[in-house]
Amino acid sequence: MIRILPIENEEFSPIANCAFDKLCLSGEAYVELIELNEDEIHTLNLQTRGVDRATDVLSYPNLNEIKTFTQNNYPFDYDIEQNAVFLGSIVLCEPIAERQAEEYGHSVLREKSYLFLHGLLHLLGYDHEKEEDRAKMRAAEEEILSTLGVER
Repeated sequence: MIRILPIENEEFSPIANCAFDKLCLSGEAYVELIELNEDEIHTLNLQTRGVDRATDVLSYPNLNEIKTFTQNNYPFDYDIEQNAVFLGSIVLCEPIAERQAEEYGHSVLREKSYLFLHGLLHLLGYDHEKEEDRAKMRAAEEEILSTLGVER
């Protein structure tokens, strides 16, 4: 199971757990979810990636490889207080998500769900630098969101 901190998030927990199931992951893990405004995410994007603009989502993975989420497999990434492995942080910008939802013609819920899942997949080792990897990531995103009925 994947938990979302600082508080359990009713909006994104089903997405995280569906991803966990669809990707055949096991053990206990958690992610940190941070929501920032446009100025804050712009500053963070510039400081951490050298990109001088606001963006919709940023991911900061904590792990180098993905295996069963146990204390034995991740002795330095296992949080005893959470009884789970720390996957990393996802940073969302809701104002940008709202604009994109309107631009793409779907709900804000769908856009935010997609952005959260996109960030989560980055934490789990997915990337979209190469076309083949992008296609694999998009397929996983669409399968997970479709399973939950969060479609375009």
